[in-house]
Amino acid sequence: MPTAPTPSWTVGDLTVHRIDEVPLPPATGRWLLPGATPEVVAGQDWLRPHFADADGVPRLHSHSFAFVLDGLRVLVDTGIGNGKQRADPAWHDLRTDYPRRLAAAGFPPDSVDLVVLTHLHADHVGWNTREADGAWVPTFPRARYVTARAEREFWAGYAMEEARRQMFRDSVLPVERAGLLDLVDVPAEGLRLLPGLRLLPTPGHTPGQVAVELTSRGRTALITGDCVHHPVQLAHPAIGACVDIDPRRSEATRRDLLASLAGTDTLLLGTHFAPPTAGHVLAHGDGYRLRPVPPV
Repeated sequence: MPTAPTPSWTVGDLTVHRIDEVPLPPATGRWLLPGATPEVVAGQDWLRPHFADADGVPRLHSHSFAFVLDGLRVLVDTGIGNGKQRADPAWHDLRTDYPRRLAAAGFPPDSVDLVVLTHLHADHVGWNTREADGAWVPTFPRARYVTARAEREFWAGYAMEEARRQMFRDSVLPVERAGLLDLVDVPAEGLRLLPGLRLLPTPGHTPGQVAVELTSRGRTALITGDCVHHPVQLAHPAIGACVDIDPRRSEATRRDLLASLAGTDTLLLGTHFAPPTAGHVLAHGDGYRLRPVPPV
């Protein structure tokens, strides 16, 4: 079966590709964002038809973003992964064609130079590894995997439940053991990894989470990570995720980020936003809304 064209956006001289993994079931939105009740979602008619269904249930997706910058092939987050043993039925033992979609977009796994992990949750690190001869090995053997030092150190001292320990065993530790994981310090003003690529601290969902800012020829895009899971949080920034480590800080981070983006031409690329995925942040009532920008 031929692969559909890869959804992409132009940011100056950059082309940012969305590498789809899987749509998440309606139960995910209801569980993850308990404050996004059908009544709250239905109160924002701009969310339909793209970001919510007719019953007011948020739509969420799992995907990565890929681009070529400074001659390097870069991937931001690696989704859920195939064959992983997960407590969430929507994530358990997936069998998707994600690697084929990567290759079709021009990013076969052996060609990727840099993998940026916004944070170390199971749905952002899954394709860090693939199964080979009964073992989990790095999917991107030529790449440096980068995450914030604060993120890795937090989980190193965290009393993990078995499901999270399993995720680290199959998707994080093999990369560390291969010597491919780089930990970086991300100051308040952000960290420039490459010309045109800056990591911005967006703590709260996890302590070391980052957003990824791209700039080229005066144009800017921002990949959210999980500081914003769904566009309903633009209208209601107080709505947090049930798995936020620090809910108050998560809300404060989200409010600051949205205030900085409102009315600008920065393209917001939602790590879990359903298609069309991208848009501009506009002031709307007491909060904000997203004006979608379809892929090219």
